[in-house]
Amino acid sequence: MSELLYKKAWSPYVAGALAGVVLCLSVLVAGKFFGTSTTYVRSVGFLEKAVVSDHVTNSPYFTKTKVKVDWQMLFVVGIILGSFGAARISRDFSVTAVPPMWKERFGPNRTKRFVIAFLGGIIAIFGARMAGG
Repeated sequence: MSELLYKKAWSPYVAGALAGVVLCLSVLVAGKFFGTSTTYVRSVGFLEKAVVSDHVTNSPYFTKTKVKVDWQMLFVVGIILGSFGAARISRDFSVTAVPPMWKERFGPNRTKRFVIAFLGGIIAIFGARMAGG
């Protein structure tokens, strides 16, 4: 098992099976499915509350769903820290503003890369929220 941790890339079948086992354990132990889209909305609520507190307290969404740190917020933090740790352990960590595949297809423009990535994130989170999480 320790050899598996130090590989550059895991088999998608092994990673998918392990994610499925973790999801099943989450439902059995805590009675909750794990997800992240609600956490991103709550994070925006934290930012809004810091800048314009009246909007968050009067928003129908946040009167139904409170802005709080809960297990989902910790799950997102765990994803970030776990990804970083896995990249460090496998010695595969690097900061790349424009990945080689993007550069070959669309050129080396960083601004274009960041704008497209940001817009893609907005579309993805919008779709996740429209689908109920």
